[in-house]
Amino acid sequence: MRLCLPRSRRAVIAPLLLACLAAPLAPTPAEAAGGSICNKYCDARDPQYATGARSPVTASIHSRTIGLHLSDDDVMGWASIGNGSSGDEVWLDRSFDGGRTWSSGSKLGSTKIPQGAGGWRSQMYNVDDWANAGIGALRACGKAGDRAEIACTGWARVDWNAWSRSTAAATALMMGYNKATGRFADGWWTSATALTSLIDNVRVSGMPSYTYAISHTYDKLRGAEGGDFTNSYLDDTGWWGLAWVAAYDLTGEQRYLDTARVDADHMHDYWSSACGGGVQWATDKPYKNAITNELYLHLNAALHNRIAGDTTYLRRANDEWTWFKNSGLINSGNLINDGLTGACANNGDVTWTYNQGVILAGLAELHRATGDNRLLDSARTLADASTSSTYLNPGGTLHEPYEPDGTGCTSDGDSFKGAYARGLGILNKALGDHPYSAYLDRQADTAYTQDRNSLDQYGPHWAGRFTVSGNGCQHSALDLLNAAAGS
Repeated sequence: MRLCLPRSRRAVIAPLLLACLAAPLAPTPAEAAGGSICNKYCDARDPQYATGARSPVTASIHSRTIGLHLSDDDVMGWASIGNGSSGDEVWLDRSFDGGRTWSSGSKLGSTKIPQGAGGWRSQMYNVDDWANAGIGALRACGKAGDRAEIACTGWARVDWNAWSRSTAAATALMMGYNKATGRFADGWWTSATALTSLIDNVRVSGMPSYTYAISHTYDKLRGAEGGDFTNSYLDDTGWWGLAWVAAYDLTGEQRYLDTARVDADHMHDYWSSACGGGVQWATDKPYKNAITNELYLHLNAALHNRIAGDTTYLRRANDEWTWFKNSGLINSGNLINDGLTGACANNGDVTWTYNQGVILAGLAELHRATGDNRLLDSARTLADASTSSTYLNPGGTLHEPYEPDGTGCTSDGDSFKGAYARGLGILNKALGDHPYSAYLDRQADTAYTQDRNSLDQYGPHWAGRFTVSGNGCQHSALDLLNAAAGS
């Protein structure tokens, strides 16, 4: 087993631990193979040696109090049971996928209150498995005597790779990363948006611990679908192209920029004369919709700004904006509807949040390319409309139209608000007066207090209450926290 010994809980950004996390990814953590985990210390360490203690979550059963205790500097935790009787049992569960599964029947550190005592505690166990890039969480469980009922606390973890709102959300996002497939959960385009969120967090927070996911995702998925992250849906291709632009910006690796060019060229092949121009939704679907064309604008403008001497991608970006602003996609209230009818008129379909956000990033990128301040004026008009819309912000908190619930955050719509926040944040940085900082801060504060569990997992409703989490909800929240922190 490879052993990494960080110097402090912030040492996750030090080269030693980064090298450890960038090591070849094992399919399962050591625990799954029946072994003890050793990081700074090995499993089953006596809590008397803990350098600190906090108890973020508790539970109760038959008057007994069950507590999870964490020592951040030791990167370990233990379970306790109090107000009990001899024979009461307490133990830890440890999960490496955000609490969805844990080692069945392991009962880490299982112990019982001894005769004559009213409480007891387990030994300390590691939260993470660094040698295998296992990102962990603990919970404490217990039961009263021989009774069958079991009570468990919520899941929680130490503050390693989780010392701020955004780093904690990034770590929770990575708990859903499937190392075997290179995807976040099972999504295709939502894996692209999640990877972009993760890359943005490295830039905003300075925590590079999960940069290994960039190359791992690229290597695993480059041959999937149509190859080079293309497929029949042109909007999917646009999301991946932008992810590889972000990867290029962070790493400087030319292969990522080259792939983004392939993606943009694939989209361009489906620019058609129908409705006067624009990219169609899919290779076999002539529908002209907003999101595909917004992504096309953003990607082409971004490529121009990163390719010396380019004229092709700049021309394509300019052609896109000229067509888009005159297409009818922008309605009389300066919100953007889903697409155009067969007669090339605004179809009046839903004003999804991501349609209001991606365009802002595209216009900011095109302004960077041209210096044309009219682009920022147009973007500001659109942003003012979406941030002030009571339809999109009932009670002042951003709400996706027909916001899904109970789906495990696996529907496409769960990812939309993140794209909106990301685009608004990009525009906000480009504007000298940063007019949307207060809006982003308010959204972030609300989501943090109303829509988050003890493991810093976020749900679909930023205004609350927290119901369920998953990749789409988590990376959307991370987008929001990144945008607020970077504004």
